Amino acid sequence: MKPLIVLTLLAIVASLGKALFSMSSGPEHSAQVVQALSWRIGLSVALFVSVLLSYHFGWIAPHILR
Repeated sequence: MKPLIVLTLLAIVASLGKALFSMSSGPEHSAQVVQALSWRIGLSVALFVSVLLSYHFGWIAPHILR
């Protein structure tokens, strides 16, 4: 499960980078910025749901510090 989480986080960062590059290219690339940020939102929601489901099914467990 950990590699999936790391890959999703990397995809989120890559999407942010693509949006930044498109934004710095000028206003004619605004559709690409919107698309990249929409992907980021979708990936973030998918990551959140997958972490919640993984915890629910016992695939991951929190670390408890004592």
